[in-house]
Amino acid sequence: MINKPNTNENYSQSERRFLEGPRSRLKEFLFTLKVIKDFINGFRALHFVGPCVTVFGSARFDENHFYYQKAKEIGAGITELGFAVLTGGGPGIMEAANRGAFENNGRSIGCNVVLPHEQKENPYLHKWVNIRYFFVRKTLLIKYSYAFVIMPGGWGTMDELFEALTLIQTGKIKNFPVVIFGKEYWKNLIELMDDMVKKETISAPDLDLLLITDSVEETIAHIKKYSVQKFELKKAKN
Repeated sequence: MINKPNTNENYSQSERRFLEGPRSRLKEFLFTLKVIKDFINGFRALHFVGPCVTVFGSARFDENHFYYQKAKEIGAGITELGFAVLTGGGPGIMEAANRGAFENNGRSIGCNVVLPHEQKENPYLHKWVNIRYFFVRKTLLIKYSYAFVIMPGGWGTMDELFEALTLIQTGKIKNFPVVIFGKEYWKNLIELMDDMVKKETISAPDLDLLLITDSVEETIAHIKKYSVQKFELKKAKN
């Protein structure tokens, strides 16, 4: 387990200053060292967790929310396939998926981003790492995963969805399955993606491994077919 850094606000200010534009070469170099340190901490924490499925979703749903309960079921189902459940490590949907894995005696892993507010590691994690920078965290969440489940969420969830789809489309990662869970919630986005195919800004085959569903069972079956069977993964013995 990697210890939590001391000051969340300082890290936010550091990233803002970096994104403001060019700075002195020394400052750019020092920032690069911080990024390298973030990656090394992530590599050390996640190297031995085994194949993962990453679940993305809102941090703002409590345990009484419908999608919290569904994410919990999905987390439990993922562990039945032999995967570790990997999330952003925070509350809401992330907590629910980790909780499902944790309570089902599966492996529950978090990659938590340090923020001045809202984000804190949830209590259902066997192992977690705290990361300063969003782009480092997003890379780690994708690097160790064989499938991605996109639960209802906001800007961050959409960012993570399209990052995964872009990397698959461009061949930067393999054709891992992507599940969008919640047809009603995502209906406008689904219509937009269908329109993208019609307007030829994306190709129909880009959506071949994209499952849109309201079913936990269908989600797990899709991951089994296109991750476990396709990549010939073997469930580790406990």
